[in-house]
Formats: sequence, structure tokens, C-alpha cells
Amino acid sequence: MSDSPAARLQQLFEGHRLTPTQRRIAHSMVRRAADVPFLSSVELAEVAGVSQPSVTRFAVALGFDGYPALRRHLREIAPPANEPTEDVPNEYQQAVHAEIENLRALAELLADPSPVEQAGRLLAASVPLPVLGLRAASAQARGFAYFAAKVHPDVRLLDEGGSLLADRIDTARRAGATALLCFALPRHPKEVVEALAYARSTGLTVVTVADSVFAPVAGHSDLLIPAAVGTGLSFDTVCAPMLLGRVLLEAMCDELPDAQARLEEFDAGAVARGLFVE
Repeated sequence: MSDSPAARLQQLFEGHRLTPTQRRIAHSMVRRAADVPFLSSVELAEVAGVSQPSVTRFAVALGFDGYPALRRHLREIAPPANEPTEDVPNEYQQAVHAEIENLRALAELLADPSPVEQAGRLLAASVPLPVLGLRAASAQARGFAYFAAKVHPDVRLLDEGGSLLADRIDTARRAGATALLCFALPRHPKEVVEALAYARSTGLTVVTVADSVFAPVAGHSDLLIPAAVGTGLSFDTVCAPMLLGRVLLEAMCDELPDAQARLEEFDAGAVARGLFVE
């Protein structure tokens, strides 16, 4: 990746869990990478459209004593004035590069396929199979459940919180469920942590896709497989967790003896009903 001012800033932000306001500040800093080392906290707040105390809290979140310490650090790592700036990746390209790195890390993780294969066996054996994902993770859970339903006999999507969530976990357990798949992405809802703790208390084995092995759900998961999220934009990018979900689908299909027959049956029905435009 380029050693541009924007890239150095991006590296400074990586690994820190920032609030939406703090991500807005980070995004503004990347856009004004060349000017940021010389901006006061008040000026940066104006550029980002936030309050000056928010800039101070942002600096502290990055590990500095305050904004002056952050600015001194930025001046220390600032390039010489004559450093060429052409062909510098912009913040959008930086986000894509970060996702590519996340996918590379996932590929390295999958060099040992045993965790995914174990997850596939657990998910295939659970009938019904509850799939949990709330808030930011609901799209991942819904996507997995949509495709899993084509090969698994009984998939139950749990993408809404509230007092009925524990009831739905109970219902799945009484119907014969032995495992629960959870997609857990930042910011992690308290409800997800509580739901996983409850699921395990009922005897369910919890398989979790999370952004890190240190995620708050780790202590309530029997098998956790990490897939990093990108934090360079105002909202997380989740290419790696989505791809890991498809990998788990493949591993589950490998354990379902009639998976291929179910897919062929679906395709035949889709043709008969004219579901798709060819």
C-alpha cells in the first residue's frame, strides 16, 4: 500500500474501535491528509462538522493524551514538503485496499480448514438451525439463511431482538436444534451477548462469525471464526464476514448428503415457475 499521508493516517486508525462521530473525524482527516498536521482542534472540528470536545475524545481514543499530542505525532510522520503527491490513493481506494487485506488474512486463516469443517458438521446436524444476527449483522444472517434454506431442511432466521428472542431460541431447541449460528459485528448489541449466553444455557452449541477473537461474544461461543471488518469509512465494510458465511455454507453442504438433490429440485421448480429472467 502507498506510504502517502492518507495511507499513514489510515494505518493510525486501524485497530481502533471508533464511534460514528470519531469515524467522521477520521474520514475528514484522510480527505485533508496534507493539511491535518497543521490544523488546530477547533479547525479540525469545523472541517469534520463536530464539536471541539469530540476531537479531543477522538485523540484520546487513539491513545494520545490529547489533540496536541496527536498533532505532534502527525507532524513527526508528515512527509517532506517536496514529496510527490500524485497517484496517491484517495480515501475510497484506501477502504478497498483495507478490505483486500482483510480477505488476504481470511485466506491465510482458512489454510487450516478444520474449524470451518467442524462448523459445517455442527450446522448440518442441527435441525432446525437457528441463525442469529442483529442490527449491523442482520444482513449477514439473512443472506446465510436465504441460501442455507435451499439445502437445509429447517433454517430459522433470528434477526429481531426484543423479549421474543429467547422464546424463539427455546422453540428451536425444543424442536431439536443442537447448534446456533451467530453473525456478530460491531458495534456489538448487548442483546446478542445475552442471547448467546442464553442459547448455551439451553444446551445449544454456538458457532460464531465475529470481527475478532476478542469480540464481546467470544466468551459465549463454542467455536468462533474471525473475519475482520474494514473501518476506514463512516460505516464498517464487511466483505470478509460475508465471504466467510459463504464458506460455511459450502462446508455445511459438504455434510448434507442430499444438498445437491435439493439444489436441483429448487432449480427445476424455478424453471417451471419462471422465477428468473434468463
